[in-house]
Amino acid sequence: MKAFYSDHFVLPLPPGHRFPMAKYGMLRDHLTRDFPAVELMAAPCASDGELALAHSPAYVASIADGTLDAAALREIGFPWSTAMVERSRRSVGATVAAVRCALVDGIAANLAGGTHHAYADKGGGFCVFNDVAVAARLMQAEWGRKTGFHPAGIADAALRPPLQVAVIDLDVHQGNGTAHIFKGDDSVFTLSLHGDKNFPFRKECSDLDVPLADGCGDVDYLMALERALDELGNRFNPGLVIYLAGADPFEGDRLGRLKLSADGLEARDRRVFDWCFARHIPLAFVMAGGYGVKIEETVQIQLNTYRVALAYWQRWQALKAA
Repeated sequence: MKAFYSDHFVLPLPPGHRFPMAKYGMLRDHLTRDFPAVELMAAPCASDGELALAHSPAYVASIADGTLDAAALREIGFPWSTAMVERSRRSVGATVAAVRCALVDGIAANLAGGTHHAYADKGGGFCVFNDVAVAARLMQAEWGRKTGFHPAGIADAALRPPLQVAVIDLDVHQGNGTAHIFKGDDSVFTLSLHGDKNFPFRKECSDLDVPLADGCGDVDYLMALERALDELGNRFNPGLVIYLAGADPFEGDRLGRLKLSADGLEARDRRVFDWCFARHIPLAFVMAGGYGVKIEETVQIQLNTYRVALAYWQRWQALKAA
């Protein structure tokens, strides 16, 4: 299973900064040691043209040349640096690469990504560019030109219907930027399960929002997810799913305010992968948020996601070989 990383581009953050930059390298180290079936690959760099599929050229230029004003940088939460620019481009490139691979292999991953608070013309909440939005639009643009594994078994690109993309966002924070970018776009369905009282405090309208009360635990969460997936399936027929497998609904997360156990989060992952596999829908997943009081617990939750993903990736390979 192919997975793309960009953790070798590290932001120079000030001491005490609350963003857990170290988790990305820790995740890759564990995958290298314990998951030999995961093929780790360096992320490519997203171009200005690719970024412009979801972002205004003026915003892309202001990030690239460092002219974004101080207030906008405060909203993002990172100081500007060339490393910030490069890492942001690579994080998008990793999701683009993962989605391309998923359309061929069934499942692929980005070890980072899930920067769902970025709008077309601004960033926010530690998100500079919206990797999911760029990847979705790029794959739709490429869909009519390339062959690959299609859920309906249609190899001839000329005979394919337009690519429909579902974003299943299970980060604890609403994917406000993603919802805003795809507002009114019938080719992309945005689903977000998130803490009702958590950031962002001014929500956007996804195609399906499921707000959850503080303290929501495994049982209520999984019931809400089941209902949401049922509604997604009734309203939309995706040819691709991009899954934000946030670790921040965990009960030990500093910013989450929900109470899911590690087992509950693994059951969540298993349900999403199973929903897609049962319908033969390729899935690319990104790690999104995770701010555990103990960073090791965040990384372990992410490793559990990879364990589930690998089991379903193996089933995809058997399906392709049949």
